[in-house]
Amino acid sequence: MICIFGLGNPGIKYKKTRHNAGFRVIDLLAKEYGIRMRGSKFQAKIGEGRVHGKKILLVKPQTYMNDSGWSVSAILDYFKVPTRDMVVLVDDMDLTLGAIRIRENGGAGGHNGLKSIISYLKNEDFTRIRIGIGKPEGCKGAVPHVLGKFSGDEGTLAEQTFMRCARAIDCLIGEGAAMAQSKYNG
Repeated sequence: MICIFGLGNPGIKYKKTRHNAGFRVIDLLAKEYGIRMRGSKFQAKIGEGRVHGKKILLVKPQTYMNDSGWSVSAILDYFKVPTRDMVVLVDDMDLTLGAIRIRENGGAGGHNGLKSIISYLKNEDFTRIRIGIGKPEGCKGAVPHVLGKFSGDEGTLAEQTFMRCARAIDCLIGEGAAMAQSKYNG
């Protein structure tokens, strides 16, 4: 089984914010694969399906971003999935809007959602896909930027990026992480 976790914040207030890029990609994958997302006892929305002959689990933790590790850890334990079979989707201010970066392991890179997951799992051996949301303009701080919504042209580019990220995940499931990195990084 491959578990794909899209990180974000629950609730209508955060629905289309930059910080919810992971949720947005999970929604696209669920629609594409015909997977119905349901609530669970793990404080997450979960959907199960088969893609390229492999069982997948799509997950949107409903804890807030900074405590995603609790939900991720509980789900991996319950389904007995090793971290190497997990993919985590997160927003990244250090990547320009439109870029994605796939890595098979590594640190948190300053991302609080990844820090939480690494802390709960005591392990960095999992694939992460960083979705570029760009840096804040002017003197706008990080928090207002990530909790802000995409505007105009930004929104169009963001939607294209989410679609590209969904294609990268489909490639990763079907052809492996190395092929997905080769085709989609940058």
